Amino acid sequence: MAEPQRIRHGSSLGQPITRRDGVLKVTGQARYAADNHPPGLLHAVLATSRIARGRVASLDVAAARAHPGVVAVMTPENRPPLAMDPDDKSVPFSFKLDLLQNDRVRYPGQPIAVVIAETLEAATEGAALLAPRYEAEPASVSLDDAEPFVPPMIGVGDPAEAHHGDVDAGLAAAAQRIDATYETPTQFHNAMEPHGVVASWDGDRLSLDMPTQGLAMTQMRLAALFGIPAEGIHIRSPFIGGGFGSKLLSGPQALGILAARLVGRPVKLVLTRAQMYGPVSHRAPTRQRLRLGTAEDGALTALDHHVRAATSRFDDFIEPSASISHTLYAAPAIATRTEAVRLDAGTPGFMRAPGEASGSIALESAIDEMAAACGMDPLAFRLRNYAEVEPVSGKPFSSKALRECYAEGAARFGWDGRPLAPRQMRDEQGLLVGWGMGTATFPAMMFHGEARAVIRRDGTGLVETGAHDMGQGAWTALAQIAADSLGLNLAQLEFRSGSSDLPNAGLAGGSTHTATAGGAVHAAGTQAIARLTEVAVADPRSPLFGAGNVGVVARDGRLVRWDDESRSESFADILGRAGLPEIEARGSAAGDAAAMEHYAMHAHGAVFAEVKVDPELGQIRATRLVGAFAAGRIINPRLVRSQYYGGMIWGVSFALHEGAVLDPRTGRVMNADLAEYHVPVNADVPSVEAILVEEEDPHVNALGIKGVGEIGITGTAGAVANAVWHATGVRVRRFPIAIEQLIGGKEA
Repeated sequence: MAEPQRIRHGSSLGQPITRRDGVLKVTGQARYAADNHPPGLLHAVLATSRIARGRVASLDVAAARAHPGVVAVMTPENRPPLAMDPDDKSVPFSFKLDLLQNDRVRYPGQPIAVVIAETLEAATEGAALLAPRYEAEPASVSLDDAEPFVPPMIGVGDPAEAHHGDVDAGLAAAAQRIDATYETPTQFHNAMEPHGVVASWDGDRLSLDMPTQGLAMTQMRLAALFGIPAEGIHIRSPFIGGGFGSKLLSGPQALGILAARLVGRPVKLVLTRAQMYGPVSHRAPTRQRLRLGTAEDGALTALDHHVRAATSRFDDFIEPSASISHTLYAAPAIATRTEAVRLDAGTPGFMRAPGEASGSIALESAIDEMAAACGMDPLAFRLRNYAEVEPVSGKPFSSKALRECYAEGAARFGWDGRPLAPRQMRDEQGLLVGWGMGTATFPAMMFHGEARAVIRRDGTGLVETGAHDMGQGAWTALAQIAADSLGLNLAQLEFRSGSSDLPNAGLAGGSTHTATAGGAVHAAGTQAIARLTEVAVADPRSPLFGAGNVGVVARDGRLVRWDDESRSESFADILGRAGLPEIEARGSAAGDAAAMEHYAMHAHGAVFAEVKVDPELGQIRATRLVGAFAAGRIINPRLVRSQYYGGMIWGVSFALHEGAVLDPRTGRVMNADLAEYHVPVNADVPSVEAILVEEEDPHVNALGIKGVGEIGITGTAGAVANAVWHATGVRVRRFPIAIEQLIGGKEA
């Protein structure tokens, strides 16, 4: 069991501190990767495939090379050699890459050449002059185009099949049953900052400015690719303009690094918006069949969740959509099974709440359908099937305040006034009004992280860790943890992050970063205070002499005796008398394997949604969202609410807006821009409220932190879909919900 941290009096932990990087961002002083322009910089532009499968028969390299300003054209014929095959996945946590290793085309949007020029305009025009010709082959582009198979694993190691109890018997004995199939679309990352890199070589030393959610992991992957020591690669990534999983792994940026090696000058490569719909991963489409049975009193007798998901023809990442059914609702029989189909598409990957987002909209819709079949209120039905232990594993939860989330969210929303039947509410303009809800959950995970803490002779502190701020507020939250661990005010602390030459902070993914990097920061700061205490309590001239480590606490730049607060001494005086310029300590943090073996660790929440639907036109507007979430200790409520708002808005997008439109002949994305690939704009964002439900978890980690970055999607998408049914009486099972699905039907 993790030892809970003691919070010092006057700590900034739990305080709504304004973002420390806010002024830099609003004044334009925050320097993102593409803002860097080293001397001699050249610009690189990708040429990408327009077919899904086949080979590049020819490129007009001469025409592109002859264009004024073009310096070089990189193709498979002249690409610099690599030390490792890009398809080699022996480096942990890596995907196969398309780095011009041959003329094969494996998916639409695959890089097929790189044009390097003195200006961006010249490189863009040179890429257009390549005029590729292809030898196309028949392509598989939909879930029905290829034979399904059961993979050895899904996600990052989940089993493809899981069973608990006898589902067939439970369904046979049920008083009520539903059997429904839900479909979710291909979705693409659209962070404000596209993927890019500024690369400079100095012999075998490599300097990079690039957005990455995993500095050390990217460094390791690139070191293997280029056959150079990892310490010879310096990656700077202080600011990331959104990641959401797509910037966890190095991808087409490696082509910019190769281009820099080819020409012997610094090179900048930034993907266009259209190129974000190809080589940087995506959320795969799914088809999910859910069969549920209940007894006369509404208690579930069986839950069966079958998923068909897509992966690429050449690599494996299978969306673990069914895994959410392992943890949410109590049933004596639960079975999940995932099959995959190989398509001529880029390899799917991590996209905010991978598996849970796509799985929860199907599960929460099915739970609502089952509640309606039983004639029960959706909240009452969920409470009737509340899981006191994790259903499939049988483990107790490390903490679970979901009942409180249901109660607080419902009260704030006014759920008690909801009529049971659909199409019963209208507003003053005659629009149909519907209320829906969904349960939110996301696992509380943790990676390995490291940090360094220094107490200086002037009484200030320095904390370093290679953390990643992609807009979630890591600069601020981690600095709060650092200041607390050192017993300093934030103004007395220098916090450094965002560079690969700092201690490895792990990954900014899986809603783990605050727990991982924060745990390491806390450990380093605690160790630094312990070393400073050793100096003080051993010094007869100190008022702390003889107190021992356990008898002293750090507060406001001083060490204070627990038993006598009048006896204290400043950090500066302790170090000055000892003749020490500083005291340094390192710390690390990782998940507690023993605790994970004994407890199921999840954050939980409940989201309530209101929608309004034009009864004649079918136009839908989400008008109100209330979410209540329990996620352990809250380091900064301002930042946490911001994360919940972002997740909830993405949930609206999932239910009502977002989906790629693929050409069935070529597999090309037909809406590869922000005009036609719909994401919510201000007019689509309803009134949003996030309630922070108090929860203490003594087991999850030393700080008691659970992640908040992804959970907001998981309840919201289903809540919006269920609200649409409540408004219209039409149950839509194919997402995103479109106008044509609501006109003239009961199910769609």
